[in-house]
Amino acid sequence: MELGFSSDQRDLFDAFEQFFSRESAPAVVRAAEPLGFDVDLWRKLDAMEVWGSGASVADLAVIAETAGRWIAPVPFIEHAVASPVLAAAGLVSADIATIAVRPADADGVWQLVPAGAVADVVIGLDGTDFVAVRSDPPMAGPRNHASAPLADRTARNGERTVLGSAADFEASLARWKVLTAAALGGIASMGLELALRYVNERRQFGVPIGSFQAVQHGLADLPGSIDGGRLLTHKAAATLDAGSFGGCDVDNNDIDDPMALASMAVLFAGEVATHATDRSLHFHGGYGFAEEYDIQLYYRRARGWSLILGEPAREYLALADRLWPAGSAVG
Repeated sequence: MELGFSSDQRDLFDAFEQFFSRESAPAVVRAAEPLGFDVDLWRKLDAMEVWGSGASVADLAVIAETAGRWIAPVPFIEHAVASPVLAAAGLVSADIATIAVRPADADGVWQLVPAGAVADVVIGLDGTDFVAVRSDPPMAGPRNHASAPLADRTARNGERTVLGSAADFEASLARWKVLTAAALGGIASMGLELALRYVNERRQFGVPIGSFQAVQHGLADLPGSIDGGRLLTHKAAATLDAGSFGGCDVDNNDIDDPMALASMAVLFAGEVATHATDRSLHFHGGYGFAEEYDIQLYYRRARGWSLILGEPAREYLALADRLWPAGSAVG
C-alpha cells in the first residue's frame, strides 16, 4: 500500500495550505474566538465545494491536515462527513451540516455536538436509528478550552429523517475520526514548526537556544511521531476508501479493519498533537503562555479537539474490545 502523498494529493495539500495560510491567519483565528467560527472564511471554503466533488477520504484527510495546521475556525471536517450522507439520502443540502459523535441520551439530546453551535442539520444516532435533524442552530455554546463551536442539539425536534442503522452511523463516525486525526496531525506539525522558529530566533549567551543540546533532545523525537501519525491516518483513510472490512491480526501486526484503524489514528494523533504543542510551548518559556504568541492557540486546540470524542480512555477500551473480542485469546 502506498502511504505517501500522490502527486495529485501533493498539489491538493499545496493549494489548501496556501488558501488557509492566507485566509486563516492567526488574527482571523483570534477574532473568531470564543465561538470558533468565521462566517467569511466558511463562505470562501464552501464555494470550493470540495465535499460535493466525490473526494475520497484520503483526499479529504489531506485538506483536513492543512485546516489543522492553520487551526481554521470552520467546521470543515463535520460538513465533509455529513454532507455526502445527506446527499445520498436525497435531502436538500444544508448550509452547514455536522455529526453528533455520541448517541442521543434518554431525553433525545445530543450532547456537545462538534459544530453544533453553527450547523443547520445534525446527523447522529438516536437509539438504533441513524437520523438527520434540521433545526435552527443556537449560534452559541459553552465556552471551552479550544474555542470550538460545541453545543447540545435535539435528536427529536425539528425536521427528522431516518437515514439508516447504527452500522451506517459507525461508518460516518469512522470518517470523522480519520479527518480529525489528520487535523490533529496538522496541529502537531505546525507546533513543531513554531518551536523550531522560536529556538532559532531566541538567543542566550550569544547563541540561539536551539544550539543547546537539551533543547535539541526535547524536539528530536517529534518528527518521527508526527510522520508516524500521518502514515496511520492515511492507512485508515485508504482502508475506508477501499470499502472492505478486514481483520485484526494483532499478533502479526496486520490490522485492516477500518473502524479499528480510525480509532487508532485519532487516539495516536491526539497524543502526538498534545505532546508536540507541550514541547513547543515549553521551549517558548513564559512567552508560550502569553496570548500574543501563536503557540498557545495550538496548545489549547490540541487538547480540546482530542477531547471532542470524549475521554480517550473510553475509546481505548472500545478499541481493545474490537482488537480482542470477548472469548479471543490474548498473547
